[in-house]
Amino acid sequence: MSKADFETKFLNKIICGNTVDVMKEMPDSSVDLIITSPPYNLKNSTGNGMKDGRGGKWANAALQKGYSHYDDNMPHDEYVKWQRDCLTEMYRLIPEDGAIFYNHKWRVQGGLLQDRQDIVTGFPVRQILIWRRKGGLNFNPGYFLPTYEVIYLIAKPKFRLVDKANAYGDIWEFTQEMKNGHPAPFPVALIDRIVGSTKAKIVLDPFMGSGTTAISAINHSRHYIGIDISPDYCEMAEKRIKEHTVQDKLALNI
Repeated sequence: MSKADFETKFLNKIICGNTVDVMKEMPDSSVDLIITSPPYNLKNSTGNGMKDGRGGKWANAALQKGYSHYDDNMPHDEYVKWQRDCLTEMYRLIPEDGAIFYNHKWRVQGGLLQDRQDIVTGFPVRQILIWRRKGGLNFNPGYFLPTYEVIYLIAKPKFRLVDKANAYGDIWEFTQEMKNGHPAPFPVALIDRIVGSTKAKIVLDPFMGSGTTAISAINHSRHYIGIDISPDYCEMAEKRIKEHTVQDKLALNI
């Protein structure tokens, strides 16, 4: 695929489809940075995960209804294989100075810690970042309030941060998104921290959801590529991007 064809088909686009299939169409080393948070397989949880219609932690939240076009309930082994397939494609797509920021959540299930080592083993994890959510509610008296998620920085050898970005610690605190129709949105400020810490020109999110990674890319004058299997979320992302772009133009005219 020529550079022109790649830019025409993928650059600054939200692509609705199976993320592995779409990534397979993209050339090696074609994106500089990948930031993503896959579905967590929450309905497979035996503990404090998402429950259908039974209230609990996610009562009255979008996640109570589940994801659009994805049930988030796979046998664990299948889920691990799927995520490793996703990471394999992501790793192929970044150049020698590229990186993947892969957000996931640790949990205990059946008395065993799921720290996602079965997913990330074999990939060059350079660092683990913790992002702590401000606020939140917990209706389950058997658990302390869950407040953190984990970002695996998977980097190729020549990846470096921009000047002074390395002064940030490895524990980040951001307020979670409260006015977003997606069940599990990233805070824009979190993605801004990552994008602004790199020189990446093209940013990919293979689980784009409501379009937050694209919004952040626009904030930093970078190109974006988004993939999602849900037509609902693709439409949501495109609407947010359009509204954000209009707001940017209005701000520049002031």
